Formats: sequence, structure tokens, C-alpha cells
Amino acid sequence: MRRFHVRKGDEVVVIAGTERGKRGKVITILCGKQRLIVEGVKMIKRHQRKSQQHPQGAIIEREGSIHISNVMLAERFDARAAKRGAAPADA
Repeated sequence: MRRFHVRKGDEVVVIAGTERGKRGKVITILCGKQRLIVEGVKMIKRHQRKSQQHPQGAIIEREGSIHISNVMLAERFDARAAKRGAAPADA
């Protein structure tokens, strides 16, 4: 099993791609594909078939996966921004 720079539950910042700049907590890590699912990032719509829970069917919005190289720990990101002299994003 590989060792990654983030773990489940860590707060991360997306540093590349269409979701750049977004923050969230890591929900799941998909080790085999080197991808992870971050809370509130890369939202996708999933179409559900009719079932007993959803008699009419449904469109459920959930998080998609992003590559692990496109995220950085929020703590390191903020430290890097402070070193450059930029104000933190949430302050």
C-alpha cells in the first residue's frame, strides 16, 4: 500500500484543475487509483433508478474524485501564503 501526503479527515485545498482554490475535508481515499473524494468539491449529478426508496427515481448530487496530486494540506497552503506575505483566504 502506498503512503500519501493526506489522510482521511484532513482539511485540504485544491491547487489545480477546475475546482482550484476550494477547501474541504477528505472523505475517502481511493488508493488503487491515487484519487480522493473531498467534501463539497467536484460535485456530480447521479441519476437513480426507480426503487422503493425513490419511487419516481431521483437525481442525487454527490462528490466526484480528484487526483491526489491536485490537493495540498490546508495547513501547508496557509503557511506558504503567509510566507509570501499574502493574507489567508478565510481571515
